[in-house]
Amino acid sequence: MTETHTQPAPAWSAPDLENPHEKDDKATRVRDMFGAIARAYDLNNRVHSLWRDESWRRFAVKQANVQPTDDVLDMACGTGDLSQAFAKHSRARTITGADFTQEMLDIAEHKRQKLNPKLADRITYQNEDAMNLSFEDESFDVLSIAFGIRNVQRPEQALSEFYRVLRPGGRLIILEFDKPTIPPVRWFNDFYCATIMPRTATWIARDKSGAYRYLPKSVETFMTSSELATAAQNAGFENPVSKKLTLGICACTRAVKPTR
Repeated sequence: MTETHTQPAPAWSAPDLENPHEKDDKATRVRDMFGAIARAYDLNNRVHSLWRDESWRRFAVKQANVQPTDDVLDMACGTGDLSQAFAKHSRARTITGADFTQEMLDIAEHKRQKLNPKLADRITYQNEDAMNLSFEDESFDVLSIAFGIRNVQRPEQALSEFYRVLRPGGRLIILEFDKPTIPPVRWFNDFYCATIMPRTATWIARDKSGAYRYLPKSVETFMTSSELATAAQNAGFENPVSKKLTLGICACTRAVKPTR
């Protein structure tokens, strides 16, 4: 008797993508998707940002104004690029990278072990859900999330959790794709993200999960940087400011938890 194997259904198919943020099982789909593309994730980030993603992360670190006594939580850390940027480009006391896709954390840990011990020893990784963090109140001085807030099932709930675990005066740093306002840049970006990137990224990752159809659609249907700043303010943060990067392709939003 011949044993047959059926391929698992893709995390995202065309009918799911009209507005992926409205899917009740978005979190499960996102976890499955990132698990499927984890091994090719770094390469695709470099290639399809035209090697700009590392400079965006360095900018985010600078915006955090990290002090030597600060503890940093890097949410949706993925394969650990921003966590490592905090270790390399700031004086943070500790850096905790958190993600809810274990396959991504496994790669992050492998990369951590290759670092200089003085850097590696400041970083730890753990599995966490952004909407229900296991950390105690007021545990961190900086909370960052790079290209991850739009993948959360309920971003407003995550922002409330971020507020809870930050100490008074703590800084929230959100790095996220945005919608360029300059028409030629917007036209090129729309064409690139909708037509070129899904094909080339899918080929590089050998992906069957639909990840690189979901990712551009998740940007298109998500909050703008100004709307995200308002959402942070609604969660209790003060002085939200968004700075556009690379002609508005992405933005870094910074907000502060009020001091008592």
